[in-house]
Amino acid sequence: HVQLVESGGGSVQAGGSLRLSCEISLYIYSSYCMAWFRQAPGKEREGVAFIQTGSDIALYADSVKDRFTISQDSAKNTAYLQMNSLKPEDTAMYYCAARIGTMCDVRRAYPYWGQGTQVTVS
Repeated sequence: HVQLVESGGGSVQAGGSLRLSCEISLYIYSSYCMAWFRQAPGKEREGVAFIQTGSDIALYADSVKDRFTISQDSAKNTAYLQMNSLKPEDTAMYYCAARIGTMCDVRRAYPYWGQGTQVTVS
């Protein structure tokens, strides 16, 4: 049973920074992807950032490119999302997700999800 637990959300003023963390409970003896999605009220879920563990190959949505950075610490089974230059439109519930495999983009199915952490930018 795979569990993901996010932390690090909160409220920040525009231009500020936050770092989200996502710890995956089960060590997976293969390559896997970790990703961050977000969903604002009344909007569809958006894939924000994706990373293949072990390779540090990362993908970003255009809306966050050059502002957000996804990274991972394999030893801690944890992924991070560093969010800089935050804008009010970044306000959303942010979810961590994971999938086994090496294809990590938004078109892939992510079967494992965290409970979400709220980010509010004013």
